[in-house]
Order: sequence, then C-alpha cells, then structure tokens
Amino acid sequence: MIKEIKQKSSKVHKITVDVQRPTGSFSIDFLGGFTSYYDNITNIAVKFEPAREAQHAVLANCHFDSVANTPGASDDAVSCAVLLEILASLSSTSVPLKHAIIFLFNGAEENILQGSHGFITQHPWAKMVCAFINLEAAGVGGKELVFQTGPENPWLVQAYAAAAVHPFASVVAQEVFQSGIIPSDTDFRIYRDFGNIPGIDLAFIENGYIYHTKYDTADRIHTESIQRAGDNILGILRHLASSPLLADSSEFRHGNLIFFDVSGMFVLSYPARISTIINYIIAAILLFYLSKKTIKYKRGGTNYARDLMIGLFISVTSWISALVMVLIIAVLVTLTSNALSWYTHFYVSVVLYGAAAVAKVVLIHTLAKNLYFANTSSQYLGDLFFDVSLLSWGIPMVLLTQKGLCSAYFFAMWVIFPLITKLFVQRESVHQGSAYKYLAVYLLGLFFPYLHTMYHVWAVFEMFTPIFGRSGTEIPPDLVMAAFLAVCTVTLMSYFIKFIYLVKSTKTLMTWLAIVSGVTFVLVCSGLFFPYSASMDSPKPKRIFLQHTTRTLHNLNGEVIKRDSGIWVNCFDYSGLLHITPHIPELNDTVRAPCVDGPYCGFPWFLPVHFLIRKNWYLPAPPPPVSEHMDFKLVSREPMPWGSTRLNFEVKGPSHMTIYMRPHDMSVLSSWSLGDGTPVADNDGDYFIYYSHGLQAPAWQFWIEVKGVDGYPDGMVTVAAASHYFFGPNQASPQLESLLQRFPDWSFPSSWVSTYEQYVY
Repeated sequence: MIKEIKQKSSKVHKITVDVQRPTGSFSIDFLGGFTSYYDNITNIAVKFEPAREAQHAVLANCHFDSVANTPGASDDAVSCAVLLEILASLSSTSVPLKHAIIFLFNGAEENILQGSHGFITQHPWAKMVCAFINLEAAGVGGKELVFQTGPENPWLVQAYAAAAVHPFASVVAQEVFQSGIIPSDTDFRIYRDFGNIPGIDLAFIENGYIYHTKYDTADRIHTESIQRAGDNILGILRHLASSPLLADSSEFRHGNLIFFDVSGMFVLSYPARISTIINYIIAAILLFYLSKKTIKYKRGGTNYARDLMIGLFISVTSWISALVMVLIIAVLVTLTSNALSWYTHFYVSVVLYGAAAVAKVVLIHTLAKNLYFANTSSQYLGDLFFDVSLLSWGIPMVLLTQKGLCSAYFFAMWVIFPLITKLFVQRESVHQGSAYKYLAVYLLGLFFPYLHTMYHVWAVFEMFTPIFGRSGTEIPPDLVMAAFLAVCTVTLMSYFIKFIYLVKSTKTLMTWLAIVSGVTFVLVCSGLFFPYSASMDSPKPKRIFLQHTTRTLHNLNGEVIKRDSGIWVNCFDYSGLLHITPHIPELNDTVRAPCVDGPYCGFPWFLPVHFLIRKNWYLPAPPPPVSEHMDFKLVSREPMPWGSTRLNFEVKGPSHMTIYMRPHDMSVLSSWSLGDGTPVADNDGDYFIYYSHGLQAPAWQFWIEVKGVDGYPDGMVTVAAASHYFFGPNQASPQLESLLQRFPDWSFPSSWVSTYEQYVY
C-alpha cells in the first residue's frame, strides 16, 4: 500500500521508504526492572517531506506486531491503518508542509518496546525528530485518550488543543498513568528516555475486556472510532508539521501544563505555574470567607470555628466509616469466592458498594444531627456543612499544589464554583418560593464540577474495570473496586451532605439503601452473578496462559539433578482456577506449582510479572515434541584483572527467549555486555533478560562478570534460559490441544510450548 501511495503522490512532497533491521539492547525499570536484547527485528519507516528536504520532523508511531494468539486489530493494526490513510491523504495535498512527517510502523512493540528503541537510537532519520505522536490501545475503539504528554512541553498540548477535532485529554489521566499503578507502558517511554523527545501518547480505552484476546478483531472496531481518530491525528500532524515551534522545541520547555477537555468539545489548558497562583488565590478567598463567617457568628455568641472543625471531623469519620464498611463487604465477598461478580455486570458493584457507602455516610451524619447537634438550627447546620465541604476540598487543593501536582486544579474547581454560587445567593431563605429558587441556583452552581467529575469517573471505570481481568492473582479486585466506589461516593455526595441536616428524617432513605445493598450482597455471595461472558456481542473472557514446558536443572558439575515436563498454567485474574476446575477437574490446587531454588522459581516466565502472579499450577504431562531445540552454552570463562570472573555465553534458539540470573550469597553481578553495561536487577534481586530476533539472526553471544568467591562449593551464580515457541510448528503439542478443547467458551486460553534450562557456575 505504501508503494501505491508513493506512486500517486503529488510532486509537492516526496516519500522515502526505508526498512530498518536494528540490533540493540537496553534496560528499563518497567515491571520491576529488566533488560531487553533484540537482533534483526523489522521497522518500516516512511518519510513524508516537502520537495526540498526538511531539516526537522514529527514522528507518528504505531506498531504492526501483535501479542501471540491474538489478531491485534485494536492493538495496534487500526492505528497503523489510520496512519496509512493519513499518509494517503497528505500525499495528495497541493500545499507543502514546512517540516517532514516520519511514519514509523515498528515491528517489535509487544517485545517490550524494542522496535521504537531500535529506531530512535540507530536510524539516521531519528536525529530529525523534534516531537512525536504515539498511537496505542488499552481497549477496542471508542475515544482515544491523551494520557501522557511532555516532558514539560506545553506547546504540544496547545497544538493538540488547537488541532484535535474531537479532543479527549486529561492531566489527571497523565498523572495516574505516570504514577505506575497501571502495569503497562508504551513506546512513549522509549522516545522520552532514550531520545529525549517530547510527545503525545494516545490510546483507545473502550471495551478493554477483549484487549489482547482472540476477540480483538477488525469487525469489533466501530467505523466512527476510526474516523474520529483519523480526524484528530491528521489535524495534529498537519499542525505540528506546519508549526514554527517544531524546529527548536527545546526553546519552549517551560514547565507543566494543566489540560482537560470539556465534554469532548474543546480543551482548556494553562501553565501549571498559573494554576498554582490561581489555587493559592482560591485558598486565600476561602480563608477570608470562613474568617468572615467566624467573626459574624462570634458576635452572636456562636463558636463557628469550633463547629467547623467538629463538622470536618464528622465528615472525615463518615468517609472512613464508609470506606471500612465497603471494604468489609468486599472481604466477605472475596472470602466466599465470589470476587469479580461485577466484571460482566458493572451495576452490581454500584448497588453493592455504592449503596452501602451512601448509607454509611448518611447514617454517621444523621447520628451527629440527632445526638450532637440536637438543639441546633437546621439552617445553621446546612450552612455549616456547606462550609465543611468547601474546607474538605480546599485542604487537599493546597497540599497537592504544594507538591506540584497538576491534578490540584480538580480540587480547586470543587471550591470555586460552589463558593461563587454561595456568595451569589448570599443566604438561604425559609420561604418556599425562595427555597426552590435557591435550590435551582445551588444545583446550577454545582453543574460544571459534577459534569466534569462524572466525565472523569466514567473514564476511570471504563479503563480500570477491564484491567481487573488481567491484574494478577495478588490484588483482590473487590477491595480495589470497593475503595474506588467509596471515593466516588464521598466525592459526589460532598455538597449534598447539608441536605441531611435540612430534611426532617433520613430513615426511609437509609432503609432502602441498606435493603438494596443487603439483597445484592446475598445474591452475590450465592453466586448468582457469574464474572465472565461468552456473548459474541460483548465477550468478557477469563484469561489463562498455558505453557507446555520441559525443565532441566543442572548442578555445579553440570549434572542433571531434576528433569520434568508439564503444562504450566497462569491465570491472569484473582479467581485463579476457581471457575475452571469444574470443567477440567485435574486443574485444581493439588497441582499448585512449587517454587524451586533458582531465579523466578524455576519457571519460564516470558514477562517479569511474577510479583503479580504468585499462584500458578503445573500439570504433569509428557515432554512436548520440539523440532528446534534451544542451544545454551558457556563458551569460555575468564578471570579478569580487576578481580571478577567473566562468563561468555552463546545462545541459539527460537525468536523469543528469556534469560534469568541470580547471584549467590557473597557474589555480585558487576557488569555485562547488555544495556549500558550496568546490570539492572528486579525488586527481588534477580535479573531478567528478554531476547527476540527477526527471521534471520546469528547465535546470540553475551557475557556477564561476577565478583565473588571463586571455588565456593555452591558456585557464584545461577543462570537459566527459556525458549518460547510463540509461532510456527513448535507452538502446539497434542497435550495442549487436547486441554484447550476442554476450556469453557467464556475463557481465553493462550498457549505455546517452552523449555527451561538452569545451570550453576
């Protein structure tokens, strides 16, 4: 297709195509820290530039590889299709661009970001790149969210704001993603860290249930999503390729930017330093308002400051009580083995945890009203707890501002809009007509913060709910979901707490909330809500990875001390094999995988995610038939002048292999030929190396240096190597095929053959 576009291109621009096959290595701290080595992988780069050669370029990046056993339509074929269509559209234009656009179709993103590293560190065009746009996916279609920008290049966000036809962007999403709580990363990190280039990271987030599964097919991506993405990316690329700011973007690095879209219509953005000033001004206005209120009531003999602090204490108590309540419910649900009951039925989580949280907040404030404030005017209490809400938003606003977090704007919005509304209304009236008028104005003043908050709440649950299906066996999803809903409940109830003190009784409300939550709890614990769905209209599968593995462990003398084979099973959500065992009885806790003495428990992990998946199973089976065996050998051993021992290795095998290392006590892995030469260990002190190669590649040679006591009876270091047959004739085995056919249709089992060899030196 690129050749056809090139042939039809106008003479105003020229198109140059280059197929790159880089070899390289790097280390990053993603997933606890690991090192990656790639050999002869494939990138396809297309440079679109004015007839006169351009000096600067904007990079548009997608990846054409996909996760094994998945079609990869959303991740990331649709993005590459969008870029091809944009290239075709630009090639027919008669107006020349000022700068070049480099379209990179990188071929090894799923190999943990190798393709982008090969381009940005080795391709001659990389020196032209002044900014980039990375197209990714965390779901299938929908809106594409801007969830990372920078570093510290506000002009890029302003370019997005000016050029995106259908914007969807949030600095809150950026700070959440960069906090590391989402176990994922993109090529953005590579361009930022190894190229020192500013960029924008965009990703589809809708329907993440089928992300990285067999259901990620082209027919599930809505045409309007593709059109929307195309309109946005085309506009942004045109804007950047015509911008005078691109030529020397370093001149425009001046701090962070607050940015967010307003219901997809337009983007509001302003410098973080301006936000800091605004936030402190709002804090000063709030302090002045509360001080004036305190003085006013003091003249009447009322200690308003004391009541304000007591009210704040009651509110905080209600928040903590609501959180504790929903966490207790979540623990009980988890103990009854009914976690993830809301995975397919999201409303279940809302009525189970949300209703319980609301009921507990209302209960605490009702008790405070009836016991502590029994003889106090309801109008006074309504006014007091409105101010408590202002204070409860103002305090975190100041704290986040002091920490330099851009998300402080979110809290500032919840202070300034209600405060302006309050000052506009001046006072509450007891007359019915005026009361309705007051209520209307009150709700109108809360409209924007509630609209903006609900917009973010939708995005949070749209993105995070599917993630619980692949977050591992160690994180109890119901506890996290319950906490999410408790926070959302407290947030959305904030300025309605005052009405608890204005109404005569809350008994009916609390009764119905308790009934709804209690009935839902009983239904959940009875197993009525099955977590997964096989519906072809909206599948929500359970993810299981199976590796038919042969393991061989050697001692220091090279003798085989253990050899076995079996099907190693990893479930990627908290429920483990709970729902699988009734269909496949032999897969149960009697075959839980024991951790052997060695790095990564003696199993062929293909990603360093063992900290997320502590529960796995090993079903004994005959060795898989493998026609292409991995050849791992120690080529030589050299004592170095500086007191270390260099071990030289050679590996030959399939396109994907992993190496694991663990220095023994009294030994240190001091250097190696990978990355920048400094070994990077994971959080447990082990070393993980991910290797991949293209169609043609020589034997992989590398060395490590170990400092320790040579001749120590147990050796200095344990080294293991695993092969992963993700593709080709060696991927399957009769035992795997037989087992796969027995899995229920609501599951997605992904399987391949692997081998594991462990040595001691």
